[in-house]
Amino acid sequence: MKKFVSIVLLILFTLTLGACTSNNEATTGQDGSGSNAPVDDLTYIKEKGELIIGITPYEPMNYEDKEGKLVGFDTEYAEALCAKLGVTPEFIFINWDTKEIELKSKNIDCIWNGLTVTEERKDNMAFTKPYLINEQVVVVRSSDADKYTDKASLKGVSVVAEAGSAGQTAVETDLPEAEFTPVDAQTKALLEVKAGTAQAAVLDATLANSMTGAGTDYDNLTVITGLNLTSEEYAIGLRLESTAVAEFNKITSELLQDGTLAEIAEKYGLTERLINK
Repeated sequence: MKKFVSIVLLILFTLTLGACTSNNEATTGQDGSGSNAPVDDLTYIKEKGELIIGITPYEPMNYEDKEGKLVGFDTEYAEALCAKLGVTPEFIFINWDTKEIELKSKNIDCIWNGLTVTEERKDNMAFTKPYLINEQVVVVRSSDADKYTDKASLKGVSVVAEAGSAGQTAVETDLPEAEFTPVDAQTKALLEVKAGTAQAAVLDATLANSMTGAGTDYDNLTVITGLNLTSEEYAIGLRLESTAVAEFNKITSELLQDGTLAEIAEKYGLTERLINK
């Protein structure tokens, strides 16, 4: 009799464990929130009352002014959007190489830092509609401006670009015969050229035009005229299937219609790059 009771109890325990496992499988989704529905980032962000934004130092998008205040087109754009969304923006500096991991793990809620839209990145994040047009350019020392004038002249030359950036893609696509070395930031690429440890740097035109030439910290560097490489568009990167994308697009349209983004673009010399639609 005791043996029979033990068998019955074992069967009941097994059935109960199976039911719990099935229930967990049914309610645990891809985002760990308890369902297989799209990631409800919009509710998540609103309930915690802040939007954590992953950035790197990148003038004129996100950078610190002489007083140490964070400024830039993307910074002010984010502040304006968050005001309409009813949350507080919190900007944190991240390693650009691990931006997708930071986003997926919810260490940040979005990447808003002159982020180029690419097909490869679409596999790891969702994008808002593009808001700026950009291209990759080549920066050299002013004394070398007559020496490096086209793609052919950069064959065998030491070229640097930020690892994992559109600049690296441009080097690999447009300058395959250059001696390429990745660095950890676009500003580091400029430093390498300024110091003479690299002959050229490939980086975003928005940053290059803002940080080189007379009156800048890189007054001995210049952008090679007429040598634009790959063109691209900037957008905000959110988690895959994020419900926040539609709301961000809606608010962006409002900021375009009321002239807010046009005003910010003019302030940072980006009027001609703003996608006004």
